Amino acid sequence: MRTHKESHLVTRVGWLRAAVLGANDGIVSTSSLILGVASAGSSHGAVLTAGVASLVAGAMSMAAGEYVSVSSQADTEKSDLARERRELATRPEAELQELTGIYIDRGVDPATSRTVATQMMAHDALQAHARDELYITDETIARPVVAAMASAASFTVGAALPLALTAALPLATIGPGVAIGSILFLALLGAIGARTGGAPMMRAVVRVVFWGAMAMALTSLVGKLFGAAV
Repeated sequence: MRTHKESHLVTRVGWLRAAVLGANDGIVSTSSLILGVASAGSSHGAVLTAGVASLVAGAMSMAAGEYVSVSSQADTEKSDLARERRELATRPEAELQELTGIYIDRGVDPATSRTVATQMMAHDALQAHARDELYITDETIARPVVAAMASAASFTVGAALPLALTAALPLATIGPGVAIGSILFLALLGAIGARTGGAPMMRAVVRVVFWGAMAMALTSLVGKLFGAAV
């Protein structure tokens, strides 16, 4: 029998979410901080130092936060799998009926559901219940280290873009230069994320650019207010 192999985009969800979040946060937070410090009338060196500090602190924060949050998800998955393993060992008939009921609810007739459930449990009972009852699969299972590394790396790449503009531009043009450049970077990120995930591109671009522009505008306003006060 020839098999028809398909590659589904859902397999990218784990790392794609972390990568897009990290890159977006890197661009927005670093560019916003740079604009805020620059608007306060700081020197070129101070603005650049603030940008570097934002990159380092942000990358570490993203890695730690992603690792902790995804680890919590992994702990929950492990707990549920351990519970299923115990129930399969102590109540196999009840678990068979439960799996049969799942297939019936999905539209399979009772007799066929019972046959399929029996065969699936004979092949790999825990995997069958993990997939069909808990919705845990190899593609979607939590991977804390991968998520942390993807977030930290993507944040660093995102933050490096406005930081590079800050280093290259003279102090007088840092504000408009970083703002325009960051908007373009965010638009590109939205397009790449949508393309990779198979989502509508324009909607993703508008969403990313709108919130990024809001953050930069507000931070720049705060910098001007405090700069004027000082």
